[in-house]
Amino acid sequence: MDTQFYARLSNDLTQLLESGVNCDVSIEVDEEEVPLVNVFKVHSIILQSRSPYFKKKFDEITFNENQIKILKLPNISVKWKNFVIFELLITSNELELDELVEHLQSHLVNDNASWLRLNFAQVYRTSYQVKNFKIIRDFCINIITKHPNTIFESENFHSLPEGALISILKQDNLQLEEGKIWEYVIEWGKAKNSTLPTNLDKWTSDNFLSLKKALKGCLPYIRFFSFSNEDVVEKIYPYQQLLEHQLFSDINIKFITPNKQISSTILPPRKILNATLPTRNTSIPLSSDIITNEHALEISSWIDRKEIPYIENNPYEFQLLVRGSRNGFDVNTIFNICDKVSKTIIILKVEGTGEILGGYNPFEWAKDKNQWKPTNDSFVFSLKTADMKNSILSTSNGGCVRNYPSELRLSFGSALYLIGNLKTAKRCCCKDSVEYPEPIRSSEFISPNLSSPSKKSLFSVEEYEVFKILKRK
Repeated sequence: MDTQFYARLSNDLTQLLESGVNCDVSIEVDEEEVPLVNVFKVHSIILQSRSPYFKKKFDEITFNENQIKILKLPNISVKWKNFVIFELLITSNELELDELVEHLQSHLVNDNASWLRLNFAQVYRTSYQVKNFKIIRDFCINIITKHPNTIFESENFHSLPEGALISILKQDNLQLEEGKIWEYVIEWGKAKNSTLPTNLDKWTSDNFLSLKKALKGCLPYIRFFSFSNEDVVEKIYPYQQLLEHQLFSDINIKFITPNKQISSTILPPRKILNATLPTRNTSIPLSSDIITNEHALEISSWIDRKEIPYIENNPYEFQLLVRGSRNGFDVNTIFNICDKVSKTIIILKVEGTGEILGGYNPFEWAKDKNQWKPTNDSFVFSLKTADMKNSILSTSNGGCVRNYPSELRLSFGSALYLIGNLKTAKRCCCKDSVEYPEPIRSSEFISPNLSSPSKKSLFSVEEYEVFKILKRK
């Protein structure tokens, strides 16, 4: 009975908002990147009851001659796409919409975990800085403890806030040897002091003092008594001036006489699951002139819909079937060689921009018939390159794969079209797609209309490859 009342109340409030009856506030929102103002007419009493932010703002504003309060909110996006949900979360927190903040965090963790992983360093930094982002912060910490390289090998590691680094060092189950953790912490501290000499032999006492100040908050969370004897000699001794005299003395005592009592606090060793942690496997042969082993691991994670991406031991073999420079660039080449072959990845290197685009087809290609196959297992993507900070994954939302050999065309919905000769025809393009909602190219290269695409959205390819995805034995 209560549920029915709540449902009807929600419906009534929606109708009240849409009708505009008795609206006493007009909220003007400026788009961040577009010269456009969106106006929303709302009821102050409802917003004030749901958000302390709006209550405070409305109390500060007086009514105009039409008995309307006007609130201006600059630099807020009102577009609802997967890649701006995180921005919406940040805005919701600023507006003190606590229930929405919790809901959006759960949505990102449960339904958009791949995006969180692809933007991991930014997400973790923000989640640490915003107290209310506990759900995402816990999600990030869980990944970091299991896969430390996710953050320690990130290009943004040196800019990680001190508090965020300390929160990682506090984790008892961080799966990394203490000597390696120490090296990362030293590296982070040096990045805060760009004037330090490169050669440690040339360091002065002042140099060590500067580094010690930078690491003051981190040093108490290093498990110095968990270092191997070899690491004590090779990694602690060169930086002994960073440690307090008593601590360094106790490390030496434990090194020489392990059973002797000392006064320094001994933190428990980390709970390493394996005595020897696996390292990233870069020895797996990958016959590609376009993608790297790291790219292949990322694609394999998408195929398996892994919340935590593979970082070693790829479960799949990428068997090269077609290469443009070897077999030809006509679309029919793909149909002829890949006829009746399922589970394939198409990789394209775009001429002129260096973008790496592609798509995964779980179905068989067919060289002798046109067919349209709906699927929720296909996806399209653009991969991280020197000019592109993060990869983009666009998963199927009731999407399809189109196999049209008679028209020299294959496509993934309307998100990625390959037509004719991929090198000379310059007819390939990407379009905004409801089937694959996340655009894999920037807006300037997205075609608004396939029947008359803009010249800038059309592209040819420098090289392309097609791989059969095989389960590795």
